[in-house]
Amino acid sequence: MSPLIIPDDLAALDDASVLDVRWRLGGPPGVGMYREGHLPDAVFCDLDADLTAAPGAAGRHPLPDAAAFEQAMRRLGVSGGRPVVVYDDSGAMAAARAWWLLRYYGHQDVRVLDGGLGAWIAAGLPVTKEEPEVASGDFTAVPGGMPMLDADGAAALAVSGVLLDARAEERYRGEVEPIDPVAGHIPGAVSAPTTANVGSDGRFLAPETLRARFTELGVGEGVPAGAYCGSGVTAAHEVLALEVAGRPAALYVGSWSNWVADPSRPVATG
Repeated sequence: MSPLIIPDDLAALDDASVLDVRWRLGGPPGVGMYREGHLPDAVFCDLDADLTAAPGAAGRHPLPDAAAFEQAMRRLGVSGGRPVVVYDDSGAMAAARAWWLLRYYGHQDVRVLDGGLGAWIAAGLPVTKEEPEVASGDFTAVPGGMPMLDADGAAALAVSGVLLDARAEERYRGEVEPIDPVAGHIPGAVSAPTTANVGSDGRFLAPETLRARFTELGVGEGVPAGAYCGSGVTAAHEVLALEVAGRPAALYVGSWSNWVADPSRPVATG
């Protein structure tokens, strides 16, 4: 099953949990955008509160533990036997984090609305300001459903396979670093900005186009691959794009913000 769903197919789903995961790094809070208009029956999912643990040495958006994630998803109405569709308005850059976490914690039917809110509106489908009443879900979080890397695993993969850096090229090269205290990239990592995975309409490129892109970057069939970014959010988008392309990959959740928390770890530039 494709990890993506188009608006008409979502509209035809009889029973699905729909999560609005709109988010902006540094704000404003996505809930304000949600209240201005969202998909009917969609529930707002707060990336900072529901999809991450407290920032620290593990990174700016570390993995929430199973109990916390389970509680958050149940509060949002997510159940194990019910499909989940996630969306945002930024080319799935935030929604992919929800997709990856739900998959990692064992949900078997999670899809991302391709093109997000913009595609939904372009299809002539309705939006609403009405917030639905949400019955508590029964989702049980069991870790291990998706491959994950820690710092040592990322370093090893950069040698034995392909480790993709999903950030902008200038951050990869170390020319600028607007957020984290050290500029550069993990030695051996390959620059692969995640913005190149989608078109101007925010929809993912065709699977064969993505497959060609990742093959050119070294991720051929059977090649071990992983992705990281600044804090593990846009790298989840890279993993999603790789899944669309038929290339499974691991996520370094802590990403660059975790890597540079240890000053003994090497940093490459250029």
